[in-house]
Order: sequence, then C-alpha cells, then structure tokens
Amino acid sequence: MDVRQQIDSDLTASLKKRDEVKVLTLRGVKTAFSNVEIANNRTPLTEEQIIKILKSEVKKRRDAAALYEQGGSQERADKEKKEIEIISAYLPAELSDEEIQKAVTAMITEMGASTPADMGKVIGAVMARLKGDADGSRVSALVKAALHV
Repeated sequence: MDVRQQIDSDLTASLKKRDEVKVLTLRGVKTAFSNVEIANNRTPLTEEQIIKILKSEVKKRRDAAALYEQGGSQERADKEKKEIEIISAYLPAELSDEEIQKAVTAMITEMGASTPADMGKVIGAVMARLKGDADGSRVSALVKAALHV
C-alpha cells in the first residue's frame, strides 16, 4: 500500500475513532496533496512528491511549534508536535547522526573543504548525496561542527 492509500485508510479509521487531531492533520495533508496536483494541471503525484510534501508539512509544524514556544503558548506548541508525530509516521526513517557524519566527513575530504567559507558547498553536496534522507538542519549542524564554525 502506498503512502497516499495508507493516509486515506488511516483517515477513515480516525473518523470512526473520533480522533479529532489525527482527522484534522490528515485532512490538512490531503489538502496539501490536492493543492500540488491542481498546480500541476491535475497530474497525479509520484511517491517522491508525496514524501516531499509530507516533509514540508512537518517543517511547517516544527517552525510553528518553535514560534508558539517562544510566545509562551505551550498548549499550541504541543498540538503542533502531536501533528508532527502523526505526519512523521508516513515518512521513511531518516539516517542516524553517525551515517550523516560519515557522509559529511567523506564530502569534506572529497572537496578538500577546510574553512567556514566552504560550508554552503559542503551542505549542498551532502544533501544531494543523501537525497532527502536527512533533515537539512541536522546536516548543517554536523557540517558546522566538522568545519569548526
């Protein structure tokens, strides 16, 4: 069963269970899918596009949760975090920090990078090599640490 079918199935189950947070979250995700399809002349989404949209939805919620925490609204931040958990269940597992570190070290060696000025190039190359299997902020932090920025 592909991701989209799984989301449809889980939405139906959540409606029956009356799990309001999951229902609203999955409906929001389905709306995001529809919006992209409409923008692309109703072309059906590929699995890669679906994963990209899901990652985008998680990022939006992470940003919102951080802003809510800064603003002192812990209740709303917790709701956003719950939505992140729900959406993340449909994403493939990300690489561990050790695996990312190996890729960062290999890329720094390949590129001969040694200064903070090389950071952007290294991050871009590592992200291209990992093909979205790692969060950009984690890659960035590991590159900064490796280059002693």
